[in-house]
Amino acid sequence: MQPLFSIITVTFNASKTLPATLKSVKEQTCQLYEYLIIDGLSSDDTVEIAENAGISNCTVISERDRGLYDAMNKGLGLANGDYVIFLNAGDTFHTPDTLQHFADAVLDNDYPGIVYGQTDIVDSNRRRLRPRHFSAPEVLTLESFSNGMVVCHQAFVVLRKLTNNFNTRFKFSADYEWCIRCLQRSHRNYYLDEVVIDYLDEGVTSQNKWSSLWERFDIMSYYYGLFPTLLNHIRKVAGALRDKFRA
Repeated sequence: MQPLFSIITVTFNASKTLPATLKSVKEQTCQLYEYLIIDGLSSDDTVEIAENAGISNCTVISERDRGLYDAMNKGLGLANGDYVIFLNAGDTFHTPDTLQHFADAVLDNDYPGIVYGQTDIVDSNRRRLRPRHFSAPEVLTLESFSNGMVVCHQAFVVLRKLTNNFNTRFKFSADYEWCIRCLQRSHRNYYLDEVVIDYLDEGVTSQNKWSSLWERFDIMSYYYGLFPTLLNHIRKVAGALRDKFRA
């Protein structure tokens, strides 16, 4: 039986970044998907762009939400697919055949809980800047995420029945906590040995960056223990200082 993928894109005033994402979805050679665009009542022409993209199996919903992860929860609630993929506005599948590669991996490996791959960072002109700072491991376990978000959320494709809602208590890192819970439920994870996602480098304000880091520390401490998390961070700081003095 062929798998169905629920691709979910959350938008708010994303008229500049959404077209690349729409084009990427529309160009997929594999049509085994439904596309859900969950908009937060944009004041620009985001909704019009989405509705006029010519993607037949696309549903656009625009209404007020309580933030990014609340909107993602709405998408999960509407998803009918066997697997869910979160694709942010500005992010794209790496090639037109990427979704087909996911489908082949699912069929060839008897529906694993999670299928994942590598991520490239691109600029607004879709030029490759660099690989993601974390490289996805060939063997992914629950313990893998004790070091941080080693797989990009967009490159982390999950069996729908293993998922539940994002914890909206977290404002910046609920995706990290959600991935950990998915890993707790998944008995088999399959590594797709290729770049599957191009992630738009939009830049993050230092305030949000530090808030996100504190949230991740809180999440790590909860799932992996306070003292192991502290030791892990001490080792990372020590390693960074050692590399700095060697330079």
